Amino acid sequence: MPKYLPEPFRIKMVEPIRLISAEARKEALKNAGYNVFGLHSEDVYIDFMTDSGTSAMSQEQWSAMMLGDESYAGARSFYRLKVVMDEIFGFKHFVPTHQGRAAEGILSALLIKPGQFVPSNMHFDTTEGNIRARRGKPVNLIIDQAYNPATRLDFKGNMDIAKLKKFIRETGPENIPLGMITITNNAGGGQPVSMENLRQVSATYKEFDIPFFIDACRFAENAYFIKLREPGYEDKSPLEIAQEIFSLADGATMSAKKDGIVNIGGFLALNDDKLFESVRNELIMREGFPTYGGLAGRDLEAMAVGFMEALQVSYLEYRLGQTAYLGERLLEKGIQIIEPPGAHAIYIDAMKLLPHIPQRELPGQALSIAMYLEGGIRAVELGTVAFGYIDPDTGEEIFPRLDLVRMAIPRRVYTQSHLDYTVDILAEIAAKAESYRGFRIAYQPKLLRHFTARFEPL
Repeated sequence: MPKYLPEPFRIKMVEPIRLISAEARKEALKNAGYNVFGLHSEDVYIDFMTDSGTSAMSQEQWSAMMLGDESYAGARSFYRLKVVMDEIFGFKHFVPTHQGRAAEGILSALLIKPGQFVPSNMHFDTTEGNIRARRGKPVNLIIDQAYNPATRLDFKGNMDIAKLKKFIRETGPENIPLGMITITNNAGGGQPVSMENLRQVSATYKEFDIPFFIDACRFAENAYFIKLREPGYEDKSPLEIAQEIFSLADGATMSAKKDGIVNIGGFLALNDDKLFESVRNELIMREGFPTYGGLAGRDLEAMAVGFMEALQVSYLEYRLGQTAYLGERLLEKGIQIIEPPGAHAIYIDAMKLLPHIPQRELPGQALSIAMYLEGGIRAVELGTVAFGYIDPDTGEEIFPRLDLVRMAIPRRVYTQSHLDYTVDILAEIAAKAESYRGFRIAYQPKLLRHFTARFEPL
């Protein structure tokens, strides 16, 4: 059995949770339209829906919140955050936003015109949504090995450089307003990107004069993977590695609800003076004045502390170890996940676990529903519902190559016993897999349908 690392903290405050009855869970799911996003949180026993904004803040973060300056303009909390931003990320300009999708929305509104393309290793849902909302086209150019869940690579989130260069030449750089990369690669299993790959991506974008933005939600976890796995970085600190990562880019978007370990917050950072003027004006219309950006001063203080805590080796060692423990235990039970385990989540191969359910009948959705029915566990489908779409040009339904269920582990929240319980429930589901049936979509919005769609069992 894999080893579980002791938590590098002790618990000071607790929040009660409860497992409601099986009948109550059935009724709750029916009322939610069989969409786990529609469940009431008090009806969820273990919540792996997301690690975004669901983590436990430290005593230092809570203390810092008491220092929050709520001045509309020029708040000292902004300047305390700026010191940390300058040290870690090093971009010339930044604005705070209420979360990452707001930063993506501003960037997309200013740069993307209809019909233009935005390449990345793999875009996540809100990034795709913001690009499509501007009638742009997100393009995923990850290495082919990423689509084989059982393949083990140190850096399975890498961009395929040959694909990227070919795509730019065929599309024309004038039709690519910006290029991106996501670290770690959330849509493909939380897999890290190597520093060497980041250098090559940066050089390629620079060669074609395309601005390079990093989706930095889990930058600290990616930095620690580089320290552990990439030759030449074993003696560097996560902070030093992060500084090198961001020196390769022209800007970054981030939801600080991940590796900022806060409940709300994010930023958009960049070097371009002229673009920053437009960003600042757009921010004022959408979010707020540039020194608070849709956040309270106390949130800025918590972010400043959280960014530095996320880079602590003791925290990162535990963070990666906890996820690896869950992943390896599931593999022992014969449940196929994206290998090797990432840092923030475990991704179950739903098509492997429920092979009798065809992709058009939503095996990922069926598995997420089974997890709640059997054990009160909430996990999110990242497959046909989240990433499938109707091609606007052909009307053809496009299926993603992977149909996954993600269990995102909130930071500093759950213990070994919670993970062991999860393994037991999934083993029970696997033992009677053929008893589960697929689903159909009864209602869906035009974009980001997985958040509010409703389903019916087949």
